Amino acid sequence: MYRLLIIMILFPFTTIAQTSVPFDSPRWQIKGEEAVSETHLGQPALRLKLGNALLSDANFRNGIIEFDIALSKARYFPGIHFRMQDSSNFEEYYLRPHQSGNPDAMQYTPVYNQLGGFQLYYGPGYNNAVELPFGRWLHIKMVVKEKEAEIYFDNAAEPVLYIHPLKRDIISGAIELTNPWPAVAWYSNFVYTSTDDVTIKSKRAAPVLAPGTVTSWEVSSVFSEKQIAGRTQLQAPDTTSLKWKTLWADHNGITDLAQLSGVTEEVNTVFVRKVINATAPRIQKMSFGFSDGARVYLNGRLLYEGNDVFNSRDYRFLGTVGYWDAVYLPLQKGRNEVLIAVSELFGGWGIKAKLE
Repeated sequence: MYRLLIIMILFPFTTIAQTSVPFDSPRWQIKGEEAVSETHLGQPALRLKLGNALLSDANFRNGIIEFDIALSKARYFPGIHFRMQDSSNFEEYYLRPHQSGNPDAMQYTPVYNQLGGFQLYYGPGYNNAVELPFGRWLHIKMVVKEKEAEIYFDNAAEPVLYIHPLKRDIISGAIELTNPWPAVAWYSNFVYTSTDDVTIKSKRAAPVLAPGTVTSWEVSSVFSEKQIAGRTQLQAPDTTSLKWKTLWADHNGITDLAQLSGVTEEVNTVFVRKVINATAPRIQKMSFGFSDGARVYLNGRLLYEGNDVFNSRDYRFLGTVGYWDAVYLPLQKGRNEVLIAVSELFGGWGIKAKLE
């Protein structure tokens, strides 16, 4: 009897088992141009090209995900989706083998309405410089807890990436290994553990926004960029038929517009609106950044038009959102309405601004 009590104390019933899912398991939904099981570098593996492997019943919220990956020397982006709600909404982590050693060798981004956001989410908490190996297996361990995650390589003691914060809601979902590119990635030894009993060892400092940062916007329903092409003056009918919702900026001052809508080739633009009440006429500087195109209107009059698309500034410019541009707003006494039409091409749909 006493021996049984000791065992119950040492090994509580709340212990969560690690779940191994071999790629011949019927739990996987696998598709792709070369999605086949084979032996690679001495291990049973899933060869994946232009495809994905979905574990729809994973019900993963917090816990640990581990797998091995072998990479080709090519420009492509193999990775994993987790807390996946559907094919358009999930958290994503992926590798850039062609950028091995560079600051963007790996990437975390939330995906809303099929829109990833590498142009919005960059720097500490989102990507990191790391050497990616070729010709051998790389072991990846992901520790996920609420709004944070850590990525470990090859059983190292310290993470190669500390994700803070995870952007999407804390909700259980599917797991998907993904490689929608025409170069091969191999996956092996996939296991996961669903549990809240995990520890994030990394620490983050409390974020501090710059004075004057715009922390919320009224955001319109989506429309075609063609509707305002060449328009130097807006009229009331240009906005009265639109529907508006409020979106808040994140800890970096960036508002991800994909939270409200996806885009198509024809319908890819929203207005973001901020009202400034001035006690007297004055000139006020507004620094801002956007992805991918923007037109700034003050009280209906066009003050700025520009594009910050991928490679537009130099060959290494990724189209990231920063305070790259500025306008001087000639404010009138009373109510002033700033409207920025923000158009998306790919890589992230966002806006940030501060009034100086």
